[in-house]
Amino acid sequence: MTKAYRAYAPASAANLSVGFDLLGAALRPISGQPLGDFVTVNENPGCNGCQVTTKGRFVHKLPTDPRKNIVFDAYNAYKKALESQGKKALNLSIVLEKNLPVCSGLGSSAASVVAAVVALDAIHGNALGEEGKIKLMGELEGKISGSIHYDNVAPCYYGGLQLIIGEHGVISQSLEPFKDWYWVSCFPGIKVSTAAARSILPAQYRRQDVITYGRRLATFVHACHTRNEKLAAACLIDVIAEPYRAQLIPGFDLARSYGAALGALATGISGSGSSIFSIFTDKDDAFEMKEWLERNFIANEDGFAHVCFIDEKGSTVEEVEI
Repeated sequence: MTKAYRAYAPASAANLSVGFDLLGAALRPISGQPLGDFVTVNENPGCNGCQVTTKGRFVHKLPTDPRKNIVFDAYNAYKKALESQGKKALNLSIVLEKNLPVCSGLGSSAASVVAAVVALDAIHGNALGEEGKIKLMGELEGKISGSIHYDNVAPCYYGGLQLIIGEHGVISQSLEPFKDWYWVSCFPGIKVSTAAARSILPAQYRRQDVITYGRRLATFVHACHTRNEKLAAACLIDVIAEPYRAQLIPGFDLARSYGAALGALATGISGSGSSIFSIFTDKDDAFEMKEWLERNFIANEDGFAHVCFIDEKGSTVEEVEI
């Protein structure tokens, strides 16, 4: 048997309507099934560098050339980081189990990046440490999106509900989530690229919209700390992205209206889309929303919907034998 490490990184929802680029939450289906990517690494002296193979539900959405896979990039970036410490990277076989759809608004690239870096660091005896890992994750995610954003990486790695700080060397801080919120997460099966979703946003915003954004985000953070659930829910309104991005997601307005009729606290776009989320305090209402979305919002066989809690564990890694 060969010793190996298998890492898991969960799906995440960024922005959460009130926190454009500054809020993100890791998601865990209440069914207990995983919703995220796995990366397994084991030493392979017979290869030069790394050998990447892929599998999983959404493997058909990945580049056929493994050298164009973000996991391949993660190995090379990790190797470079080790070399800067005067250390040498192992020759490895790497298997990516791709269970999250790309360009879905569920932090798909972040999940692959986080799982890869966590697994790589585990097999190298945790050589980079916490600070080194999260920095490398941000750099790799930035390579995909064009700039470094931690609103998916931070919740995916740390778990929970994360507020992105980016000041005084602090990347993010955890906010206490509301335990009785059921998050209905639905991917309709269509692709919305981050680049397209960003290009549709205006270059400038009205002063009043900027003030409203800042006021609601500050109030949401305050409400989380003071455990004021009604106040927090009242702030989950987007004036920055959703008014422009809604047109990229067929059926979004109808889904939001149906959610409101069921008593949803909020319905919004997950990240840059096409996935959406709805928040409920009643479990039966959450499942009714899930079933409605499966019938009326999902466009093809790639789509899915889950009723979730916030995943407070984030990424995990275990030693396995293969």
